[in-house]
Amino acid sequence: MPVTSLTDSDFDAAVSDGVCAVDFFATWCGPCRMMAPLFESVAAEMEGRPVKFFRVDVDQAPMAAGRFGVQSIPTLLVLKDGVESDVSVGVTPPAKLRKMVEAALS
Repeated sequence: MPVTSLTDSDFDAAVSDGVCAVDFFATWCGPCRMMAPLFESVAAEMEGRPVKFFRVDVDQAPMAAGRFGVQSIPTLLVLKDGVESDVSVGVTPPAKLRKMVEAALS
């Protein structure tokens, strides 16, 4: 499953069911640009698994970011049925992201 972009209008419906990994970012953020290919590589590795990968531009979706208290970016959030399971702030190594997702899947 490719990485899908979300906005405030479709965020709740997209993350309400199952396990989701969400990358909160901004286009002007250097570390976010470093995180993007890492996030996408983990999404590609986990294709076929019951997990969805989303990116949320905090400038385009301030309500979604505020709901989860995102104050620094990049912030990676793993949600299970819409509830926060794990969070990592800053550029997150792919191995850590995989571990976060695997924990939510188990």
